[in-house]
Amino acid sequence: THRWIVFIIISHLGKRGILVVLISVVLSLVFRLGKRGISVVLLSVAVGVYLLPSPINPQPYIFKGPPPLLEGPLAVNTRLQNGRRLFTGQLHGPESFTADPEGNVYTGTVDGKLWRIHQETLTLITHMGQDLQECGSRTDYEPVCGRPHGVRLDSGGQLIVADSYFGLFSVDPQTGHKTLLLDSKTGADGVPFAFLNGLEISSQTGIIYFTDSSSRWGRRHVKLEVIETNALGRLLTFDPVSGHVGVLLDGLYMPNGIALSPDESFLLLAETSIGCILRYWLKGPKAGTEEVIMNNMPGYPDNIRLSDRGTFLVGLTTTRFRKLMPPFLDLIGPYPAVKRFLAKVVPLSWYNMLLPRYGLVLELDGEGEVLGSLHDPTGSLTWAVSDVFSHQGRLYLGSTDLPFLPVLEDWS
Repeated sequence: THRWIVFIIISHLGKRGILVVLISVVLSLVFRLGKRGISVVLLSVAVGVYLLPSPINPQPYIFKGPPPLLEGPLAVNTRLQNGRRLFTGQLHGPESFTADPEGNVYTGTVDGKLWRIHQETLTLITHMGQDLQECGSRTDYEPVCGRPHGVRLDSGGQLIVADSYFGLFSVDPQTGHKTLLLDSKTGADGVPFAFLNGLEISSQTGIIYFTDSSSRWGRRHVKLEVIETNALGRLLTFDPVSGHVGVLLDGLYMPNGIALSPDESFLLLAETSIGCILRYWLKGPKAGTEEVIMNNMPGYPDNIRLSDRGTFLVGLTTTRFRKLMPPFLDLIGPYPAVKRFLAKVVPLSWYNMLLPRYGLVLELDGEGEVLGSLHDPTGSLTWAVSDVFSHQGRLYLGSTDLPFLPVLEDWS
């Protein structure tokens, strides 16, 4: 009878409730047993934590060097503060953007919805997954609700969407009708997609370039992917005419945003978890090869976009500055045991406390040289910048989670 009562109580408590009960038991034992008892209890707890399986299997990673100094084109300024927030409370995590010739801007949000923005008007196009009230409230619902990341328009005026969970879609921007082009379960070369992310379309060939950030972790576990720092990502292509899926690069560290050069001779790709940007050659004598053009960045790059003046704009999802202590990932990078321990005992939501409220955008040329930067040192307009979309003189600033859309009317 007592066992059944205990079983019923535990089944209703859940993980957090069980943890609270265990902490209460440990504290009561400490107060009752005295100093020797404290030592025994602490040793028991340490052994118990050590024996717990870790959700991650990290490898050591050492960053190439310390972050750059904030000087020259990286000098601190307030250029990113000269904007305003739109649709506060209506758009939650507008991650990626595209626009049509009529001036409509399209984006997707954490609740699995696709939107059309015309001037100051917001219109819902469709839901990528189920339309549930809980969508957007917790990441646990994302595999059901969907999460549109990369969004682009193809030559036929259809929205091509990389949903992190479901796959590649073609969506009619007028009717909201969805057509599944490539299922995540199918994947490529026998490996399903777990975290579709960046997206780009060739205006010359119609080929879709996209990234799968991890073959192990979905978007809702992105913090585990970053802490683990394993090379589990791929750069891929999809031909919408033949249906052929190709793998251009594998063994990438959380590949994220991609952008084609103006002549489409190469593309730039962000490896978020190691603060790096690659150049992959599509044409010319170097076709099919890649090279690092920027590392030891002052933050972790998310999307890369071609600006309307031919430069590349990079949103930094989190800054990586020189301070009294090395940046967090630099500090734990060489020590897999520390990473495994943290993944066991620290709730994922706690890592948000380590993230600075600092907005930063970089402007690069095709060689990876920094031409300029836009800062928001206090996060008064935005922080955790995921995308920087330049359209008709205005900058649309994406984010993964923030409940508003920041825009700059003039960024020159």
